[in-house]
Order: sequence, then C-alpha cells, then structure tokens
Amino acid sequence: MLGGLAGLTGLHWRYWPEDGLYNECLIDSMPARLKQHTLIQEAIAGLDFRQVWDNHVHLVGVGDRSAGLWVSPDLMSWQHPLKHLQLVFYLDGSCVTNQQVVDQSYVDRLNQLMLDLPEGMKVMLLAFDYFHTEQGLKDLDKSFFYTSNDYTATIVASNPDRFEWVASIHPYRENSVELLQEAVERGARAVKWLPEAMGIDPSSPRCVPFYQAMQKYKMPLLTHAGQETAVGTSGHHDSGNPLLLRHALDQGVKVIVAHCASLGSGTDFDKGPKASEKPCFELFSRMMDEPEYKNLLYGDISAVLQLNRLDEPVKHLLLKEDWHPRLINGSDYPLPGILPVIPLKMILRMGLLTSAQAQVLREVRQYNPVWFDFLLKRMIRWQGKGFADSVFETRRHFD
Repeated sequence: MLGGLAGLTGLHWRYWPEDGLYNECLIDSMPARLKQHTLIQEAIAGLDFRQVWDNHVHLVGVGDRSAGLWVSPDLMSWQHPLKHLQLVFYLDGSCVTNQQVVDQSYVDRLNQLMLDLPEGMKVMLLAFDYFHTEQGLKDLDKSFFYTSNDYTATIVASNPDRFEWVASIHPYRENSVELLQEAVERGARAVKWLPEAMGIDPSSPRCVPFYQAMQKYKMPLLTHAGQETAVGTSGHHDSGNPLLLRHALDQGVKVIVAHCASLGSGTDFDKGPKASEKPCFELFSRMMDEPEYKNLLYGDISAVLQLNRLDEPVKHLLLKEDWHPRLINGSDYPLPGILPVIPLKMILRMGLLTSAQAQVLREVRQYNPVWFDFLLKRMIRWQGKGFADSVFETRRHFD
C-alpha cells in the first residue's frame, strides 16, 4: 500500500524526484482540450466503461469526523519523523490541504475525481482491519491504521454510481465468519488483507473456517503479497510470501495477489522450510503457471510502476499475454498523486512510453491521479505489447 513511499525515506540517486515533490492539486475538472486529446482517446478506444472497475482505492482518514477511522498516533507526530512524513505525502497525494477536516476532505476529493472519469467507470474502496494477536484480539500498538467496514459501506452508499467496496476482516477474529456474512449482505465485493501489517499467516489453520466461508459466498480475497516496506509489519515479514496463499487456493478461494507480489523475496517453501529465498514475483509466477490455479489465482497490477518496483516485473506482465485475462487493474490511489512514487522520466527512459505520452500524462496527473494511473497503464508498451482490454474491464471478477 504505502510501499512506494519507502524510496523517499532513503533516496538513491536514480530515484531523485525529477517530476517534483508535491502535487499541484488542481481542483478544477480537466479541461476539454485535455480530455479530448488524441493520445488519450487512442488509449481508451474500445473499452466498455460499464465494465471498468478500479479494484484498489484506499479509503483513509484520521478519525476527526468518524469513529470508523483511526491512524496510529505515531503517524500524527513529528516525534516519529519517517512515519509522519508518510502521512504528509499521503495527504498530499489525496490533496487534503486542511488537516483539521481530513476525513471529509478525503471523501470530497474522491467524489470530485469521479466527475472526470468516463460514465460507468467505478472504483472499489478498501476497508482495512486492525492488527490482531494469535488469540484474535485487536492490538492497537501494532496497528498502523484502520478503516471500518461500516464506514466504507456508508461512503459507497453515498455515491453508488461510482463506488463499490471491499471489506476487511481479520480471520483470527472470533466472529470473522459472521462479519463476512454481514459484509456480503451489505454488498461487499471482496475481502482485503495485508498479512504483514495485520498479523495474518495465510497458512494458519485458524484461517480455514474463514476460507470455507469465503468459498461458500464466492467472495474473492484481495491480499498483499511480497515485501511490505512502509506499513508497520510488527515482525511478520514472512507472511507476505505468496506461496502461503496455496492454503486459500486449495480451499477453492479466488485469490487476487496485490501488486503481483512484485517486491522482495521469500523462502521457497515448495522445496522445504529451510530452502533458499527466491524473488516473490518468481514464486507468484510459478503459481500463475500451475494449471490447477487457472480459475482461482489472479494478479492485481496496482503499484507495478511505482519506483521501488519499477524493473522487470512490469515488462514480464506486458509480455505474458496468456495471463492478461487474470490480471486486474487497480490504481493504489492516492499513491499515484504522490509525484516521486511513479517517476515518469524513468518510465520513459525504460522505453515503456513515448515523450509525447509522458507530457500528456504529466498534465493529467495534476488534475486526476486515478485517471493518470489508468491512462499510464493503457499507454505503456514493451516490445510492442500492451495490456489487453480485459485487464481493465474487471467487473466480471467481482459482479
């Protein structure tokens, strides 16, 4: 989620923010000349926007207007400068300029961004549960932030033409199955986990009843895999290993791996608990190519163009056309609004974009980072290959 900010806390020369540090946050709608630009019209040609759902949009706040929102006090204070800096950039990316009314400002900005998107296009707002202990108890000291299911469902209900929602339920909760049933009844389309930040071992027997309930309700699991570099992990680094998700898949759960596990390395558990480590993307790729998971395992391409992931995975994803029906686009908003996180000049130098495309995208980002991220992924090419329309027409995975 916040992994793209990790590069800002230890800048390497090649990550220098050539596109600037701060979002201009232009509050007007995009001008007609930009909306109708030839390069943009070419990028969206042929899409049915009634089928286009961005599956990865964060809904956050600090709890100044709702009991359903919370962030760790560490993020609110310069006594913890790196954590507070993350919050500063996060608010900049979402254009929250008045920190006295963060919760409402965040939602207002989201609603404004929707006005620029093509009619019919929706975004999926993510709830986010607390860290829980092995005993299923909430642990605030190890939690990073919280967005309740109730708050998320309420915001979605305020703009149902543009929003869908994804619940977040810790499987160790004593009432996790009941909470899942409640979320289904309220229209949730999936369940979101970030195992490292929530204290979840996806291979734990404690997850089995929850997996069985997910399979019963045909609820997909959108779960982070790979290394998490910014959200507090409380020592649970191994839980991001994509191979641990075999346990959910073997229970018949549809699993969507956020970011395609495109960062970090993990033990190759297929070869034993003491086997050497392999890149998480390599482990994810192995599972994607296994026939038994063809209709169960999917990849979310959010964040694959962020600076700390920008390497071979995106090129592989572009070329792997047989995977495209199982890739799902998401923006990871508000991170695309944080200028250093997606470095257009670096993407241009990699040969994924033309200079004309980069110039148009740079202007779009100042108005609408959700649309910017979408267009960027529509425009990129490697060896003449781009992402298929099916990567963006994602409603079928959740409807």
